[in-house]
Amino acid sequence: CRAGRGGRTRALEAASFLMRLKTSYSAREVAALTGLTARQLQGWDETRVFQSAIAPRRTSQGGFTERRYSPVDVLELVALAELRRRGFTPAVLRQMMDTLREYFRRRLSETLDDAGDLRLLTDGHGLFLRTRQGHIFDLLVDPQQPLVTGDGLPLSPVVGRARRKARSLKPEARSKNR
Repeated sequence: CRAGRGGRTRALEAASFLMRLKTSYSAREVAALTGLTARQLQGWDETRVFQSAIAPRRTSQGGFTERRYSPVDVLELVALAELRRRGFTPAVLRQMMDTLREYFRRRLSETLDDAGDLRLLTDGHGLFLRTRQGHIFDLLVDPQQPLVTGDGLPLSPVVGRARRKARSLKPEARSKNR
């Protein structure tokens, strides 16, 4: 029963991820889970693509504390890393995050499964939000105006799953993701 083993493997991977659930994660831990580099995380923090839950602070010795990420941050960064690998630029990711926050009053994590009222979708070129009622909004063009129809758009859900081997990218592929 091949399907049964695959299901068990996915369940074990999910259990392994949940056993590592902590109150906060370092940039190094987030990099390992997402495939992003610590430098990308720092750059995304500085350019407001994605800011860490706990910002670095200056210490009394003149250094800085480490930026820390919440479990929800990690989930969102996994999804953002996947979108980045699909070719979406950091500027587009920031626009999407700003649109979700400003127009829809939602965090990215609230759109990554079918449990909520809104679901994030992509066709590989654009980013869309589908409501429970079936309305589709183009997050990058006009988020206030639903599309007349979404029929025929080859949309697939955006998910937030940790990568099994985060560092499997070749060095030249890693440098392209910046």
